[in-house]
Amino acid sequence: MTLRDHDTRLRDHDTPLRHAAVAVALALALSGCSTDAADPPSASQSDPASQNSNASGAETNPGAETEPSGEPEVVAQNLEAPWSVAFYEDTALVSERDSGRILELNEEQPGQVREVTTVAGVSASGEGGLLGLSVRDDSLYAYFTAESDNRIQRFPLTKGSAGVELGSPETIVDGIAKAGFHNGGRLAFGPDGMLYATVGDAGDQSAAQDRQSLSGSILRMKPDGSVPEDNPFDDSLVYSYGHRNPQGLAWGEDDTMYASEFGQDTWDELNIIEAGGNYGWPEVEGISEDGADGDDFIDPVQQWSPDQASPSGITVTDDTIFIANLRGEVLRTVPLADVAKADVAYTGEFGRLRDVVTTPSGEVWMLTNNTDGRGDPAGSDDRILRIPSDISADE
Repeated sequence: MTLRDHDTRLRDHDTPLRHAAVAVALALALSGCSTDAADPPSASQSDPASQNSNASGAETNPGAETEPSGEPEVVAQNLEAPWSVAFYEDTALVSERDSGRILELNEEQPGQVREVTTVAGVSASGEGGLLGLSVRDDSLYAYFTAESDNRIQRFPLTKGSAGVELGSPETIVDGIAKAGFHNGGRLAFGPDGMLYATVGDAGDQSAAQDRQSLSGSILRMKPDGSVPEDNPFDDSLVYSYGHRNPQGLAWGEDDTMYASEFGQDTWDELNIIEAGGNYGWPEVEGISEDGADGDDFIDPVQQWSPDQASPSGITVTDDTIFIANLRGEVLRTVPLADVAKADVAYTGEFGRLRDVVTTPSGEVWMLTNNTDGRGDPAGSDDRILRIPSDISADE
């Protein structure tokens, strides 16, 4: 891992740097948060080859290019900054970050979408807005940025004659710190029936090491938002901490929990999440050689240079972790049999990839994110694409 002491070099990790320094300084003055910045790397830090392994055997692996047998098929197109896909039975529901809309894909007319609702109270700005969705039983859960905070709401969910219908929302968690960046936002139900949420540090790096704060953590809660009795810290939703901006959550068949995370400007991460685990931010970033100041931080199982990654949503099939990458513009595949390895597909073909999901029938879909002001949209962007079934990671 790389020690972080002072902020001297700017980089917006979720997008190529495109704002003048004066604009960044103004944003900082308004938000009171530090920038995405880092010390100039040492000689060993600046060369990825020098970080290829450590005592745990973890590797820095940008991935070899794979060649799928066919082109992805369009499931939906002309979406506006979509962020998440969730399923109610066989019906796909999609969140749009900036508009605050929840869309339903038309099962009878592939490629057609229907607006279910616009979530009230969404205050979209920067990386904030309507983010993650998840469905459990007859409820839809949504994570979004409001005027004063990030919050999670639960909506009753039914199917009517016109399609999916949502009832009045109930806020189950609020008071999560918000900012123009690092809001986290992924929701997923685990195999234990609990709802998990990724939360970024919202620009307050020290909060990620403060277990009294929800920032910089992965939360675990009952479906009503209350604290499970077996959470690792008493009366706390915090399940793991020391995170910068995690945006991917998924579980293997053996219930191993995986999370992808945006680093600062040295390493992005794939982590195996343990209850009560401290993942090091902001004291460390990436894989450590000797630990940091003797603290017990958990290393990622894999790390990548940010220009090759910026990992957002992930999903797990029988034998492969799929990771959608924004800045790297690749779909990365990691074999469960060896999580230190990786391959990549579709390099630069579809632009920024925000999410990847497994459908109830076992298909894998990926979601582009080119219309949020950071990508280079094609004529039909943004899209949801069904990828060929032969894509998997080589062991």
